[in-house]
Amino acid sequence: MFGAIVGDVVGSSYERSPTKSLDFELFRKLSRLTDDSVLTIAVADWILSGGKLHDYFHRYVARYPFVGYGRTFKNWARSYDTKPYNSWGNGSAMRVSPTAYAADSLESVLDLAAQTAEVTHNHPAGIAGAQAVAGCIYLARTGQSKQEIREFVTAKFKYDLSRNLDDIRVSYSFDVSCAGSVPESILAFIESDSFESAIRLAISLGGDADTMACIAGAIAEPFYGGVPETIQQTTTTYLDDHSRDVIDAFCSKYIIEPEVGE
Repeated sequence: MFGAIVGDVVGSSYERSPTKSLDFELFRKLSRLTDDSVLTIAVADWILSGGKLHDYFHRYVARYPFVGYGRTFKNWARSYDTKPYNSWGNGSAMRVSPTAYAADSLESVLDLAAQTAEVTHNHPAGIAGAQAVAGCIYLARTGQSKQEIREFVTAKFKYDLSRNLDDIRVSYSFDVSCAGSVPESILAFIESDSFESAIRLAISLGGDADTMACIAGAIAEPFYGGVPETIQQTTTTYLDDHSRDVIDAFCSKYIIEPEVGE
């Protein structure tokens, strides 16, 4: 889950100033925590404590009001709406990573991922995006190969993972749809050779950088055995005490990794 937050923070300063290069500074003056991380932590909090997920989203938007929420989601949350709005956007995919650790089979992970999507993103494409990302993370953390992950995504969700990032990069631009950003984010992981390179590849497409790096980082983290210590330490400085507490509690219960707190 922490890999998703790293990707979000690193990608945050490139969302409005895209790059097509792999050679860029990971943490910049404009780097920050965005809605990708906030809603990921909200999902983790919900898994830990139970209740209605929409209540967590409402509370987290009130607690963190200025982190770049999409307009429709922000209006939904601030009006305390409880009905989904049929979104096909990648907001469902960016926040789903905790589900891959909280369930103990692929089927149950996909079911839990769908639950986190359907609160707002009940369009089939929105649900598919969340499930695809969660499934990739689960397979990565249970020792499956990149080829097995590729085959799962292709067979289950019909995403085209036969393409090459160098070819995609030429004409790719900002796309917030699940169908137009989740496959590319998964490819960034597949073509990577380390956690950091997955983040760099996702951002180098010049698209929705924070969300795409969030997705790629979430899959890369378990596959490569965690987040490099220096990157983890720097990312932790962007978190407040509440976020650290939720992450530590979630990791202690489901991941059994070192704390990311003080």
